[in-house]
Amino acid sequence: MAQKRQDLPGIVAPPPILYAVPLTLGLVLQHYRPERLMPPGISHLLGWVFAALSLLGFVALVSFRRARTSPNPWRPTTTLVVGGPYQVTRNPMYVGFTLMYLATACVVNTLWPVLALPVVLVVMQRGVILREEEYLERRFGAEYLAYKARVRRWL
Repeated sequence: MAQKRQDLPGIVAPPPILYAVPLTLGLVLQHYRPERLMPPGISHLLGWVFAALSLLGFVALVSFRRARTSPNPWRPTTTLVVGGPYQVTRNPMYVGFTLMYLATACVVNTLWPVLALPVVLVVMQRGVILREEEYLERRFGAEYLAYKARVRRWL
């Protein structure tokens, strides 16, 4: 039985793909036209710091599993997750993806993916986050609106 459109957020594409495609293109471009992001020692250190911080996304995934709801945007959300990292940001998985994206760019020390990141964030905002927020408002009403009023979208 097919899901009704109102039971899903209707995002433009899976968020991992929205991050992976420009990152991969930037890494390929780096191979053919290298452009350093910053001095190597600083870049590598910063990359590993971003990688460690990106574990926030994994903790968010664990929060979804504990709440027994799916993080998959093509399945209906059964529970509003507001604990763990969701007390600090409404989008800890996307913060985690962004940090891992930056970590990769820094460890490889390439400018190209960083130049594409603003486009990724605009697509995420308009094509994923706003649609998910509308869906959650329809699904959870006042409970989501109260959560949205007390927790920031990003950080």
